[in-house]
Amino acid sequence: MKQQYSGIGGQAILEGIMMKNRDEYACAVRRADGSIAVDRRHYVSMTERHPIFRLPLIRGVFAFADSMVLGMRALNWSASICAEGAEEEEEPSGLEQWLDRHFGERAEGIIMGAIMAGSFLAGICIFMLLPMALASLLRRVGAGDTLVAFLEGVLRILIFIGYIQLISRMEDIHRTFMYHGAEHKCINCVEHGLPLTVENVMKSSREHKRCGTSFILIVMVISILFFMVIRADTLWMRAVSRVVLIPVIAGVSYEVLRWAGTHDNGLVNALSRPGMWMQSLTTREPTEDMIEVAIQAVEAVFDWKRYLREHFDRKEEAAL
Repeated sequence: MKQQYSGIGGQAILEGIMMKNRDEYACAVRRADGSIAVDRRHYVSMTERHPIFRLPLIRGVFAFADSMVLGMRALNWSASICAEGAEEEEEPSGLEQWLDRHFGERAEGIIMGAIMAGSFLAGICIFMLLPMALASLLRRVGAGDTLVAFLEGVLRILIFIGYIQLISRMEDIHRTFMYHGAEHKCINCVEHGLPLTVENVMKSSREHKRCGTSFILIVMVISILFFMVIRADTLWMRAVSRVVLIPVIAGVSYEVLRWAGTHDNGLVNALSRPGMWMQSLTTREPTEDMIEVAIQAVEAVFDWKRYLREHFDRKEEAAL
């Protein structure tokens, strides 16, 4: 059965899932006592607040910023739920006490902003500047600009794969990847016209064309094409070009992913295949109790029964 675009998306969080549908998002997290906590909230994205932010190529940059902000909010909430019932509450650090004294309720926002900024800078250094510096060493043995740009892109992909393989050995990250798989399975289930039950979700694929992992791979591939054409004479100018062009590359990559995610044909599926292969690194097969959490997150923001009636004419099954 052909896949029908639903418009919902999400991400894995600590012991749970965040699902978003238009201006509503919901987090569902498994508590230590086995119950499921669900939190539904309203969030107006930057692209909805200002018409100019919805223009092609521009909207991708702000959609990425939205995902960062929303992701941090969801992670903070899931962390608070997972910390419930802890025997001992950790004493706030000196920095946390200083921020609380000087900024009060704004302290949490400042900490979140600092974490986001630090993560972004670390990502630029590891996945943009490091491959560029390593590939530039080949110029000493006479390698041309085109070859160096191509090898820089290959190094970027290899570093990313190595990074994912390394962090996946951590137990918490491994479980997060299992919830990531549950998220994909839920979306695939409804987008292929099946009622959202644990049995149907378990049988669905954990690969999805709109995944952020696919977006990262598209960014890396498009960056190769950009930097094979855009040349800079000195190392510092090449470093500046890598940073300055990030919004442009992200904007183009978003349009490619958006197009792939809303179409279902042989060409799109072939072009999406490398990104979906990459998802084998960032998703794992979930357990049934993880699927239960994911279903609650979906149902909090998405009427899948109505969706099946409208798009698949599944009246009897949707009535279950």
